[in-house]
Amino acid sequence: MRKLLVSLLAVGILSTAFAQENAIKNPYKKKPAFGFAFTLHDFQTAQDLKNTSLSQVLKDKQWYKANRMSPGLAFTYFQGLSNHFDFMARLGGTLTTYPIPDKPQATNDKLFAELDANINAKLLSDRYWVTPYLTAGVGGSQWNGYWGAYVPLGLGVQLNLLDEAYLNFNAQYRVGVTSATTANHLFYSFGVAASLFEKKAPKVIAPPPPPADTDNDGIVDSLDACPTVAGLAQFNGCPDTDGDGIPDKDDKCPNVKGLERYQGCPIPDTDGDGINDEEDKCPNVAGVAKYQGCPIPDTDGDGVNDEEDKCPALAGPASNQGCPEIKEEVKKRIDVAAKNVFFATGSSKLLQKSFKSLNEVAKILNEDPNLKLDVEGHTDNTGKPDKNQILSEQRAQSVVDYLTTKAGIDPSRLVSAGFGQDQPVADNKTVAGRAQNRRVDLKLHYN
Repeated sequence: MRKLLVSLLAVGILSTAFAQENAIKNPYKKKPAFGFAFTLHDFQTAQDLKNTSLSQVLKDKQWYKANRMSPGLAFTYFQGLSNHFDFMARLGGTLTTYPIPDKPQATNDKLFAELDANINAKLLSDRYWVTPYLTAGVGGSQWNGYWGAYVPLGLGVQLNLLDEAYLNFNAQYRVGVTSATTANHLFYSFGVAASLFEKKAPKVIAPPPPPADTDNDGIVDSLDACPTVAGLAQFNGCPDTDGDGIPDKDDKCPNVKGLERYQGCPIPDTDGDGINDEEDKCPNVAGVAKYQGCPIPDTDGDGVNDEEDKCPALAGPASNQGCPEIKEEVKKRIDVAAKNVFFATGSSKLLQKSFKSLNEVAKILNEDPNLKLDVEGHTDNTGKPDKNQILSEQRAQSVVDYLTTKAGIDPSRLVSAGFGQDQPVADNKTVAGRAQNRRVDLKLHYN
């Protein structure tokens, strides 16, 4: 057993030597540190785990009670092997009644001494404030002349207090190797350790100076087509101010987004009408979008555009909304004809003496095929208004029928309407007035 203890010391010495050789490669490797720890040994809970189960032990809620544990002290030594592995040695002792297997339970406390060597596998390096780790190792113990060996397995957490100073919490399950003299038990420790050696900063080799980048655009001058102006990698270091995908050096309009086919300029609008030339059917004459960039048309060329021209196919003055003006002579002829249209009393039947006048109307329409005619029938107030309304409509239609069937006028040029007794032109209280109100109005127009 003494040979085992000597072997543990040898492992610590060799680990230290290995750690010194490995320092340059692991800048956060722990330097040799010494400390002490408070310890607790729990033999009863380990025995309960063996005799029952983990769930039963947790259910009994006895495992954490202090009266089960034997307090002690230990001296500790830490040495980093790499950034993530530390060597840990511990020499400790506690006064307890050690349960030697298959031996009667002692009644007096005696010194239980132990020495173990462990490897701590850290999840984080000492660069961090909190470092959890797993631990495993070998150890030897002596109590009242009984020597034994055990394997400690557990986990812990390290807290970095100051530079090269640590708090260490550790919990282990110690498995007896020499079963005749060693009992399985739980072990807990809480301690502090600090390095007694001056920390040496790792040797840092200065990197070579970076290649020149005059415009600080991340593209070195040797690869930058525009080394004095910050630009984009996709354009070999040249800028694209307007973001149109054409570098400024190739862009004739660098501050306005454009197209490559116009050398970076927008689609032109030659006539300045707000419709670009690619969509403008009249690119050299200002127009409107409704006519695809062309001006509003003037079909008859009378100076009144079609949108305002009541007669877009017939030239006429603007004063007459673009329609030709009807000659006064024609107006008089149509008025005379209108006054000589007669019907049978209470009927829409045309009297024969009306035919000459209606033939004159047909002659006027034939002289100018662009003329149109509205025929409006009216009555006096004799009789019921609804019957008068029907009679006025029928009389107007009789005139239209005569002009289409007898005179051959195109029906599309004629419109009839009746207004009954609602639009008198004279007083219906007199015989003469009522005669004037029984009439047909003829209205010529072009639109």
